Amino acid sequence: MDFEIRKDRSTQGRRKLHREREAYFELMQQGVSNLEACRIVGIHYRTGRGWRNGRRRSNNRPATPPTNAEVSQACSGRYLQEKDRIYIADRLREKASLRTIARELGRSPSTVSREIRRNTTPTSRQYRPHAAHARATARLPRPKAGKIARIPALREAIQDLLHGRWSPEQISQRLRRDFPEQPEMHVTHETIYQALYTPGRGDLHRDLHRALRTARPRRKRRRHPEQRQRRYSSPMVMIKDRPAEVDDRAIPGHWEGDLIIGKNGFSAIGTLVERTSRYVMLVHLPCDRSATTVRDRLVETLHHVPAHLKRSLTWDQGSEMGRHHELTRETGIPVYFCEPGKPWQRGSNENTNGLLRQYFPKGTDLSQHSRHHLDAVAAQINARPRKALGWDTPAERLAKLTAA
Repeated sequence: MDFEIRKDRSTQGRRKLHREREAYFELMQQGVSNLEACRIVGIHYRTGRGWRNGRRRSNNRPATPPTNAEVSQACSGRYLQEKDRIYIADRLREKASLRTIARELGRSPSTVSREIRRNTTPTSRQYRPHAAHARATARLPRPKAGKIARIPALREAIQDLLHGRWSPEQISQRLRRDFPEQPEMHVTHETIYQALYTPGRGDLHRDLHRALRTARPRRKRRRHPEQRQRRYSSPMVMIKDRPAEVDDRAIPGHWEGDLIIGKNGFSAIGTLVERTSRYVMLVHLPCDRSATTVRDRLVETLHHVPAHLKRSLTWDQGSEMGRHHELTRETGIPVYFCEPGKPWQRGSNENTNGLLRQYFPKGTDLSQHSRHHLDAVAAQINARPRKALGWDTPAERLAKLTAA
């Protein structure tokens, strides 16, 4: 392509880029995305979007729609074109089903169904392809006034319910229930969010974001799972890859671990629970809970555990386990990670943390507890009979398992 890199990058105006404009629409006709076509031609992606959808004039007058020829080129196979609409009309006269038409066009049945529903002539209730194409072309120019901005009654209803601290989803569903015969009063919760966070999309009061659960003034960007940065530099081994022998609790030596956090998140205590016997060990973290500190304290604690009781360790995906690979290298115990938001995958540890809160209440400074005090608490917990163990104590059950 001759326009791979446009040499003159100065502002040239719309008319001076006629060659680039023609090349852009040729690329769109070939199925190239807007971003890639703009890169090849050498223009900003907003310039290409303006060519495809029409431009809004600087004096706030309506957008200038693209010509029919440009619309047909810009569709690039993503949208139905005029020839597709002619084919749909011909097959409808032949009484073909919508699924048959969609299959012949290589489209989804919902695409054909939506096309007929939206672009059928209202008066005659007939699908006329050229009128349908003109109707679809008229919808292309952007930007447009949002539904909330166009309908004052809808805007007032949404604002009243937001003042009542209703969520956008609650508002959306209640409006459909209260106005079943008035589609103009139906709106999705996403439209409400866009009206709150995107200027000019709904003309809702800007301070209404404070009524939302998060009270955020702007939307929090979320990355696609494939684009998210890895939590740890070393790859995690997930719990689904853990040996099957861990689940039945028949073989001792498989541990679950976590931290209980103190006041304002400034202090913590590490907890280790053996799955078979429910035996507890507490990890002293007097200074901080960084990955380096947690690694060193776990190595120190597990150093006194016999080798046959160091089979695996299951932890959540907290930042304190950032050096899990070094922990495995120092202790020989493999670390497996739970899936996010599923604490029941470490059920024994979660239950034990609840018992420990009797000794270390929430909202207290945990750094004040000495290593000696932690050992005394663990000894007391291990000396209490447990229903899950047939009223044996964790210490007794662990002794039986190791002696067998």
